[in-house]
Order: sequence, then structure tokens, then C-alpha cells
Amino acid sequence: MEKTIKPQSGYFMVFLAFCVLAFLVFAFMGKIPFLFVPGVIVLIFILPGFFIVEPNKAMVLLLFGSYKGTVKNDGFFWVIPFMTKKKISLRVRNFENKPLKVNDKIGNPVMVGTIVVWQVADTFKASFDVDDYENFVHLQADAAVRKMAGTYPYDNFEDEHAEVTLRSGVEDVNKSLEDEISARLQHAGIKVIEARISHLAYSSEIASAMLQRQQATAIVAARRMIVDGAVGMVEMALEDLKLKGIVDFENDKKAAMVSNLMVVLCSDKNASPVVNVGSLNH
Repeated sequence: MEKTIKPQSGYFMVFLAFCVLAFLVFAFMGKIPFLFVPGVIVLIFILPGFFIVEPNKAMVLLLFGSYKGTVKNDGFFWVIPFMTKKKISLRVRNFENKPLKVNDKIGNPVMVGTIVVWQVADTFKASFDVDDYENFVHLQADAAVRKMAGTYPYDNFEDEHAEVTLRSGVEDVNKSLEDEISARLQHAGIKVIEARISHLAYSSEIASAMLQRQQATAIVAARRMIVDGAVGMVEMALEDLKLKGIVDFENDKKAAMVSNLMVVLCSDKNASPVVNVGSLNH
């Protein structure tokens, strides 16, 4: 478990080192060798213990393999030279994964790229629970993307009952991705600030076929809307003609009029109407 400590100020030890240095000069000038040797030993003991901690950096301290604490305050410090010092950055970092080829819920191959923003929250776990926490972040992010992609379909063309898809449910998918990565990285003392999808597309081998399917679906939906509107207009026209007593169609005449109106209303090209100057009742 992480333990935060504040070691001895380095400035005081610098002052002490200068005092020892002055003592050595005095011993050398006074030709007092039995004082010179202990002074050199003390100076050699002091000098290796100095270290600097920058803002948003931390220093993990070990004494003969035993964890003694983490220095998170920035400044100039000193510890006994037998301590091993390991520097860790606490700054916010981010990386963008290249598009990864994964399978969605239906099994279609899709390309998913992600951006993950993270920082070290627990220096003890980051230092001792995993071998290389930076590489661990990358590998677990890839694994989380694979699991998340297999939970949702790319779209609802093949799964019409899907409420959330990779393409339409951006917020829900990003939240699911962030939760999955956070759960995997908590073992390494990593805090995930944000995780989101940066790239989403069908894989190249099926992209063309899926594009054609999407276009066909869009065309069918548009045609259905046009036909529904045309039927409503024809029905309204016949009702108005009947209610106002303008004309009373026989069944065959009514069918011919409905057919002509549907052709005019549903045609892709401008229709060229033929004007009937005769009587519709004969």
C-alpha cells in the first residue's frame, strides 16, 4: 500500500556538507590526518543522498529491497545513500491506439481506434504490482476494446432490437469502454480519466458490401415513405371528390385514376400527364 513521506530537506544537508568540507580544509591545512579521513568518509556518505522531485513527479524509496515510502512533494531532499530511488511521473498522459481489427456482437470485422487519458494514482501498485505499467496500460486497453466491441453490434441493420450500437450509442459505448479499462487498470494503480472511440469503420474486406447494404436500406426506407405519402394523397383526393360531389367514379375508373396518380407521385422522373377532354363517366 502506498505510503507518502517527506524526507530531510536537502538544503540543510548542503549546509552540513559545506561544514564538513570546511573541516577537511582545516584538517588538511593543520596537517591533522586522523581528522581528515573521517571527514572524507562523512562527505562521501552525504553527497549521494541528494535528489530533486519535480512538480507532478514522485520518487519511490527502497531500503535494501524494502519499500519505505513515496515522496510526492516537489523540492530538494536528502535520504541516506543506501536507499534506492525510482522516479515515477504523476502527470496526465494519453495515447491513441491505432485502429484495431475486432469482431462486433454479430461477428462482423470492424476497425476500432481509441484514445485513453490516464495517470498514475498509486505509485506502490504501479512500481511493484506490474512489471511495466506503461506497457500494461496499452495491452489492457486493447483487451478492453476487444471485449467492448463484442458486446454491441456495429449497427442495427442485422440486429433490429439492439438499443445501443457502436455507431449510434456513442455515449453509452464510451462509458462502457471507460469502465472496462478502469477495472483492468486498477490493479496497476492507474486512474483512467477518459476513454473514447476515435475511429470506427467496417474492415476493408466487407466495407464495400456493407456500404451497398446501407445504401439499399436507405433507398427502401425512402421509397416506403414516398409510397405511404402517395397513398395518403390519393385517398384524400378521392374522399374530397366524393364528399363535394364533383364526380362519382365507377370502380374501373377509380382504379385507373389511382394508378395514374400513383405513377405521377412515385415516379423518379417528371411525369407527362395526358389530358382527357372527354367525359370520365362514359
